[in-house]
Amino acid sequence: MLLDWRGQEVTASSAATVAGIDGFIQSFLAYENGAAVVQEAAKADPDCALANAYAAMLAMFMERADAPLKARPFLDRARASAGLASERERMVVDAVGAWVEGDLPRSIRVSEELLDRYPRELAIAKACQYHHFNRGDAPGMLRVAHKIAHANAELPWTHGLAAFAYEQSHLLDEAERSARRAIEIRRKEPWAHHALAHVFLTRGQTREAHAFLEDVKETWTNLNSFMFTHAWWHFALVLIDRGDTDRILSFYDQNIWGVWKSYSQDQVGAVSLLARLELVGVDVGDRWVELGDYLARRVDDHVSPFLSMQYLYGLGRAGRPEADAMLDSIRRHARTCQDWARPVWQEVALPACEGLLAHARGDGETAVRRLGLAMPRLGEIGGSHAQRGLFEQVMLDALIRTDRLVAAQQLLEQVRGSTPDRQPLYPKLEHVYRRLGLPEQAARVAAAAKARGIKGYG
Repeated sequence: MLLDWRGQEVTASSAATVAGIDGFIQSFLAYENGAAVVQEAAKADPDCALANAYAAMLAMFMERADAPLKARPFLDRARASAGLASERERMVVDAVGAWVEGDLPRSIRVSEELLDRYPRELAIAKACQYHHFNRGDAPGMLRVAHKIAHANAELPWTHGLAAFAYEQSHLLDEAERSARRAIEIRRKEPWAHHALAHVFLTRGQTREAHAFLEDVKETWTNLNSFMFTHAWWHFALVLIDRGDTDRILSFYDQNIWGVWKSYSQDQVGAVSLLARLELVGVDVGDRWVELGDYLARRVDDHVSPFLSMQYLYGLGRAGRPEADAMLDSIRRHARTCQDWARPVWQEVALPACEGLLAHARGDGETAVRRLGLAMPRLGEIGGSHAQRGLFEQVMLDALIRTDRLVAAQQLLEQVRGSTPDRQPLYPKLEHVYRRLGLPEQAARVAAAAKARGIKGYG
C-alpha cells in the first residue's frame, strides 16, 4: 500500500507518482513554485485517478476561459481510473469534475462532504475555500477551515488558511491569532503574512503593517507569481496609506507586473495598483499601455465577475477599443451563464462593469448611477475586502467629480473613523468640506492631518 505525506492511501503504480502528488500539495499550500510536478506525475501514471484529478485542478487554477479544455484530458483519465480508486480519491475526482464542468455548487457540496470524512485532504480543502471566496461566502471559507483544523493542527498552512477565513468574516482577533500561530510554526508562510496584512489594513494599523511586511518580505522567495506579486501588492497598499507612494513604481515593474504577465492575478493586481495610484494623484506614465495589450486578450474571458470587472476597467483606462467588445461580451454572458451564477452577473457585475467603464472614460454620472446599483451587493462578486476596495475608491471619486458631496463626506468620515491613519483621505475630505461651505471643518481636518505628519500639511 502506498501512502502520501499525510498517511492517506494513494492508488498509484509507483512511489514516484506519490512523490509527485506530495510535491504538488506541499507547493500548492505554500504558494511555492513546483506544483506543476503533479502534471508530469499524472502523465507518467495515467491510471492514477488522484494524480490526474489534481492535474486537472491545477489547470483550472490558471483562471482562463480555456482552462476546462486544458483540464479535460486529465479529468477523463481520472474518471476512467476511478473504479480502482479509494472512496477519498473518487470523491476528489467528483469534486474536480464538477468544477471543470462549471457546477461550482456541486463541487463545493462534494468537497465539504469529503472533508467531513477525510480532513487530511488538504488540496481539496484549499480549492473549496477558493470557491467560497470567489462567491463571497466568508462563512463557507471558515467552515472549511474548521473541518480540517484538528487533524492538521501541526501544519502552518492550516492556520494560515484559517486566518484568512477569519479575516474575511470580520473576526479580526481570531485572524491575528491564527496568522501568528502559522508564522510561529514556519516563518515563511506567505498566506499567513497576507492574512495579517489584511488585519492591519482593516484596523488602519499602517505603522504596524509596514514594520511587519518589511520584516518578513525577505522570505518571499521561490513563490509562485500570484503569491509573490500579491504580497508586494499588499506592501504597496500600506505605502499608499502611509503617503509613501514614491517607492511603489520602483518595484511595480519587477515585483508586481514583471513576473508572469499573462496570468490573471498578476493582471488584476496591476490594474488595481495603477488605478489606486492615479486616484491619489500619482502619474503612472505609460504603464497602462503594455497592460492593455495583455488585457485585450481577455475580451471573452469570464471566469469570475471579480476578474472581468478589473479586466474591463483596465481596458478602459488603457483607452483600448476592445473595452466595448468586452462589455458586450459580459452582457451576453450575463444572459447565458449557468443558472446559479446568473443573478450575480446580471444584478451586480453587469451594472458595476457599466459604471467602471464609464468612470474610466470620464463619465462620472453614469459611473455613480450604475456602480451605485452594485455597491450594496459587491461582496457577491468574490475577491477580498481589500481588493474590492478599488471599486469603493472609484465610487468615491465619481461622487466627488459629480458634486455629490454629501455622500462623499459621509463615506470619507466613516473611513476616517475606523482607519484614521490613512493619509490619502485627508486632502479629499478637506476638499469636500471646503466645497460644502464648511471652512471651519476643513481647517480641523487640515489640523488633524498636520498633527499626524501627513505630507502637504507642514
